[in-house]
Amino acid sequence: MLQAGFTSVLQSRTRDEFQSEVVGFARRLGFETVAATLVVDHFLGDAEFIAVDNTPDAYRDAFEKPENWRQDPVAQHCKRQSVPIIWDQDTYVRSGQGGRWEEQARFGYRNGIALALHMPEGRHFILGVDRDQPVPPDPGELTRVVADLQLFAVHAQEAALRILTPSPVNAAAPSMTPRELEALRWTMEGKTAWEVGALLGISERTAVLHVNNAMHKLGCVNKHQAVLKALRLGLIG
Repeated sequence: MLQAGFTSVLQSRTRDEFQSEVVGFARRLGFETVAATLVVDHFLGDAEFIAVDNTPDAYRDAFEKPENWRQDPVAQHCKRQSVPIIWDQDTYVRSGQGGRWEEQARFGYRNGIALALHMPEGRHFILGVDRDQPVPPDPGELTRVVADLQLFAVHAQEAALRILTPSPVNAAAPSMTPRELEALRWTMEGKTAWEVGALLGISERTAVLHVNNAMHKLGCVNKHQAVLKALRLGLIG
């Protein structure tokens, strides 16, 4: 696993630094191009797309067209699901978009992996990596690649929210109870709910309740995002 990339992306301070981390991670994973896109749904308007990528200049106009996003089968999968999609030419042919694949294939977009993280308040983070060659044929290696991409996405979305989102969207630190913060600290150390309960002298069920309350207050959908956000807000350390 590419552990250094998981943590270093959190240290990005600017859009350029974030792009460098994302592109570098994708290339270490074996993919030439990458797009990290933050999507913000607006109540009275279209969604806002903020992309950081290394799309070839010759393909950029087509890549950024909203109608292409609405018709692309990979984008539509990510819009509706959190399960990663491993795509190739057949993915486009099955959805009647074989011509679209032919067009993008000229620029290196022949095979890839994409996934989405769906967060509260109408925010979404989509991460996709692409290349000319097929994805690894060995099931074990492919599983590792997908797992690395998923873990990197959890870290990258924290940096993306901080760097790319206008400040009004970034909420202030919520009020947390001491037990909620303790539960998050031990979760950060890799402890299970049973272990957290034993350390705090409470039941496993109560430990789960504290972590779930912390997730809700932080506006996160899983405990890993909650830990990262709590770290960013200075609530735990």
